[in-house]
Amino acid sequence: MSNNIPMIQAKISRPVLKDNFIYRQQLMEQITLGSKGKITSVTAPAGYGKSTLLAQWVSGTTHDQQVHAWLTLDDRDNDPVRFWRYIVYSLCTSLSGGLENRFLALADMLPGTSSGMFLDALLYELSRLTSDTYVILDDLHLIYNPKIHEDLAYWIHYLPPHIHIMLSSRTELPFSTIRWRVQEQAANISIDQLKFTEEETRDYLRSVYSYTSMFISDQQIREMTKQTEGWVTGLQLASLSLQSSGPDEVFMHVIGGDHYHVGEYLVSEVMSKLPEETQHFLLKTCILSRFDSGACDAVTEMNNSHLVLNELQRLNLFLIPLDEQNRWFRYHHLFAEFLQHRLFLEDPSAYKKLHALAGQHFADNGWMDEALDHVIQAEEYELAESYLSSHLQHVLRRGELTTLRKWLDHISSRHTLSHELSLFLAFVLVLTGEMKQAEQMLTDLEQVCAGMPPSERRNQLQSSMLFVRSNLVFRNGDFEKWFEFSQGILDNIIPDNPVYFHFDYNLRDPLVRRTSMGLNGVLSRDTEKIGLMFTGVLAAHGWEDSLIHLYVKQSLCEGYYEWNRLEDSRRLAGEIAQSRSSVDTLGLLVPLRITEARLAAAEGQYTVAHHIVDEAQQSALARKEHTWVLELRAFRARLFLQERNIPQARKEVAALGIRPKDKPVYSREFQILTLVRLLRRQRKEPEALQLLELLKPQAAREQQIASLVEISILQALLETQRGQAARGMDFLSEALALGSQNGYVRSFLDEGPEMKQLLSLYAERLEDQNDLEAEGNLLDYVQMLGRQFAEFTEAGTAGTAAAAELTSSLLPEALSRTELDLLNQIRQGASNKEMAASLSLSPGTIRVYLSRLYDKLEVSTRTQALIKAQDLGILDGSN
Repeated sequence: MSNNIPMIQAKISRPVLKDNFIYRQQLMEQITLGSKGKITSVTAPAGYGKSTLLAQWVSGTTHDQQVHAWLTLDDRDNDPVRFWRYIVYSLCTSLSGGLENRFLALADMLPGTSSGMFLDALLYELSRLTSDTYVILDDLHLIYNPKIHEDLAYWIHYLPPHIHIMLSSRTELPFSTIRWRVQEQAANISIDQLKFTEEETRDYLRSVYSYTSMFISDQQIREMTKQTEGWVTGLQLASLSLQSSGPDEVFMHVIGGDHYHVGEYLVSEVMSKLPEETQHFLLKTCILSRFDSGACDAVTEMNNSHLVLNELQRLNLFLIPLDEQNRWFRYHHLFAEFLQHRLFLEDPSAYKKLHALAGQHFADNGWMDEALDHVIQAEEYELAESYLSSHLQHVLRRGELTTLRKWLDHISSRHTLSHELSLFLAFVLVLTGEMKQAEQMLTDLEQVCAGMPPSERRNQLQSSMLFVRSNLVFRNGDFEKWFEFSQGILDNIIPDNPVYFHFDYNLRDPLVRRTSMGLNGVLSRDTEKIGLMFTGVLAAHGWEDSLIHLYVKQSLCEGYYEWNRLEDSRRLAGEIAQSRSSVDTLGLLVPLRITEARLAAAEGQYTVAHHIVDEAQQSALARKEHTWVLELRAFRARLFLQERNIPQARKEVAALGIRPKDKPVYSREFQILTLVRLLRRQRKEPEALQLLELLKPQAAREQQIASLVEISILQALLETQRGQAARGMDFLSEALALGSQNGYVRSFLDEGPEMKQLLSLYAERLEDQNDLEAEGNLLDYVQMLGRQFAEFTEAGTAGTAAAAELTSSLLPEALSRTELDLLNQIRQGASNKEMAASLSLSPGTIRVYLSRLYDKLEVSTRTQALIKAQDLGILDGSN
């Protein structure tokens, strides 16, 4: 559904109800009553019909004004990214058109955002639904990850009133519901309510075995109900025994005892009455969590499994269809557990062999998650390592780091990992924030590599270690460790491992320097030095197109723009644009085009800036990447605001679908701050400040330095604009404190004359204070910004005057210095590609500049442009 990530349809499909289910009117009414609150839970041990009950309720209440999202959970869902992605997918099954696209965009957020940011975005989209929405989570007891428990409780607590959660679980819920019960927002259906009554027992037997039940007396039904204690699965097992035994025989040996032993006995009774071939089939296929006839053929080593499955369906033998086409099935969980327990005790070697066969089958068919789980159960650790090595990139792209960690831990607990997989484990530890353990693993591996004789493998390991070490140092700031390790190996690295060097760091942010790769907006000379060394080495070895090289370079490019080193920024932008990877990867293309547009706007070339954004937007639209389109529209609105074109800015902001009264969510921070800028120009300060007040704690939670600076700057401008100068100065002080630590310039400069005046007032206030020594560094920083404003204004004025003098009013619009450079290169016969390399611009940007140049000269070809320029005398050396 999203990012080409495969989805198991059966997990988000409501279970197929059998024709003979017993409709339980009283329980249906209880669920309906409970659905008025936040959460309804159905809790009971295995086999009490929890899933069937919820499926009955959904089937009986579905209509056009409701949304029902069903998710059947399993052990693999203990990965938070996978868990929440499937939540989104389940919601999409009942949505269409624009609604479905909005929720799919949420799935695209994973794993590139924090859980807090994702949950806030999910809550926001749910609040926009107009229908009553029911999210059913079946088998919650299989989720043991405390992080998911914590996030789920947070999500439920802040659900909009029209969203209702229904849960089934064998155990008590893993989070407290007391606050919701006190508010009458939580309901529970327990084991006592789920037990079958005598009447329901009679109805069930009549529906399943009408030809047999006529011989069962009321006394025998009372006895069956008593012995099973209303346990639905026990009743089902007992009814199966009735096919070849009298009612009195069924419970001869099971008086007393707990449910598990009663169930185990009854399964044995049922199995003993089946043909031997069917018994073997059940024992061999019980290790499969889901299966089709092909999977069954693989583990049974036969070729007629489809016939056996048809027979099991006819016998009503705990076979549960997972789709309406009756292609995929699973066994009732309790039935499978009994069979697996029996198989493992009777023949452990056969148990392992079956898992190995299953693993091979799923691997051959591309279902590598299932394949890995099975071969690990088979204790085939070398095979598991091989499967995992081939599957790493895919799982990384899905972002399911918890799953990767689980597999690696399972394998390493019984098997010595290769150096390559040990290094990958260190990388996963870095990505999950376990820095201390990652550091220890890296240090151990570095010592191992140091003792290895020179070889290609050693060089490749050191190359990959440098990559992982670089990620670690950018997160923990231990630059000396990086320099120490990098000395002596930089010239020997062989960066050909796609797992590391083609890892996509940016799935949705319009600026790379606001991602973890860009240190959330932190800028320093150390990071610049490391970035330049790292990219230089990769380039020297022919790896200019690797994503790690381009992302580091783009982060530097954006950092140079922020530091107002525009020529350095423009040069890097041109180099990045030459790479095919920057065109193919929207996480690079969009930030690159935004940076190029900012550079053009800094020259006053707004028409060129808009053309650059157009080009990027067409790329995003062609790939149906709606999220990137919105970010580009938000940036275009900012360009219009800089030009004081309020009507056009308003149109772009309207297309974003956000309103001042909406609660801001940080996943749309760039767009919300664009709305704030529009509100400021419209003199709607209270609405703008309210949005900023709600957004700022989220930025702090995400530790986004660049965002905090921008929010504080906007608060300062808005408060000053509405006459609250003192509050404005306080917010400006916050922005300056963070900005000075990172050398920020353009964040202030791009705000224009209003910020220049505000900084001037702030400098006067600092100079008037007594403790100048304490404020000295900040005063120096403010004065530096003031000088940058002066240079920026003077440079812009001089450039405009020079262009005006050159054209001497012979053209309707003056040529910029870049356009004059292009004219001279046209005269020299340079191609577009050569111009791009010379001016450090992308070929696409060159085309935009040429189009703009032709418009100004009122021509349509290069030859016409040269003739017109010569006639006007505006070429270098022309008279």
